[in-house]
Amino acid sequence: MSKEVECGGWAAKDASGVLAPFKFPRRAPRPTDVKFKITHCGICHTDLHLIHNEWGSSKYPMVPGHEVVGLVTELGPGAKKFKVGDHVGVGCMVFSCLKCDHCKHGDEQYCDKLVWTYNSEEDGKITMGGYSGFLVADEKFVVRVPDNLPLDAAAPLLCAGITVYSPMKHFGMTQAGKNFGVVGLGGLGHMAVKFGKAFGMKVTVISTSPSKEKEAREVLGAHNFIVSKDSAQMKKAAKTMDYILDTVSAPHPLDALLELLKIDGKLVMVGLPDKPLELPAGVIIFGRRSLAGSFIGSIRETQDMLDFCGKNNVTSMIELVPMDYVNKAMERLRKSDVKYRFVLDVEKTLKP
Repeated sequence: MSKEVECGGWAAKDASGVLAPFKFPRRAPRPTDVKFKITHCGICHTDLHLIHNEWGSSKYPMVPGHEVVGLVTELGPGAKKFKVGDHVGVGCMVFSCLKCDHCKHGDEQYCDKLVWTYNSEEDGKITMGGYSGFLVADEKFVVRVPDNLPLDAAAPLLCAGITVYSPMKHFGMTQAGKNFGVVGLGGLGHMAVKFGKAFGMKVTVISTSPSKEKEAREVLGAHNFIVSKDSAQMKKAAKTMDYILDTVSAPHPLDALLELLKIDGKLVMVGLPDKPLELPAGVIIFGRRSLAGSFIGSIRETQDMLDFCGKNNVTSMIELVPMDYVNKAMERLRKSDVKYRFVLDVEKTLKP
């Protein structure tokens, strides 16, 4: 049994979701482990759901955070992928069984025994996330962050970024010149727009909020913008899209979105509405269209994404905040009052 080292962070003690300073033990590095000092950690909407036990699966005390980046400080004797000082990151998972078909084929995010970065169990203990001073994880689940990417703006790539990049690669949404629709312009949506642009596609943002058009076009560089509540705009855009990536987590109709697709078009969902959506069979059948889903991404895909981001200078648009602002950030996140991702400045503001 490896020794433990005390770590400081911020934790929720119960379903009130109030985060406060907290000390807890982390394991000392095992033979293939990487220990790294956390410099920044993104705040994901999942964190908000879990600190309030909105999915009924929360374990307390809870240290959230699965968009974690920092600098390697220590390596186990068998760890070979990194060296001290490297820029690294950990996303949503820190281990899996490594034996099932999913793991063998490099899709460990679908492993039934997946160990989440926080609110999971490993060796009989609850895993604690990145709202903390350092992290220890097996090198198989640690990824390299390109040196040219600023760590703060790279942090959300570990969840928001990979969640949209994985389906784009898997379903072929990477062809230059194709028409690519992005539903929703939040943390996931703005990354999908950036990737779509980097792949050379013609990007259309589809949103219920007309107020987002200026930013979509002028800041993110979207080619087109459609207000989904405007039936005239939706009708005009019918059968113009090759692909649509739906990032919206609120219940919403799918029939009008599917009608935007050309014959053989694909709509892929990465948002997770809390209520069942109606599936209009006719609009799929008569257009030979596909409706699919995707869940985060594998370690291999995450590294591929980070390398792509390094080559194309793609990062998330963030608001950097100190640790003691985290509860206020959660309140604002609930109201969607952020463009587009809060990131905690752990290194400079987490008090010992």
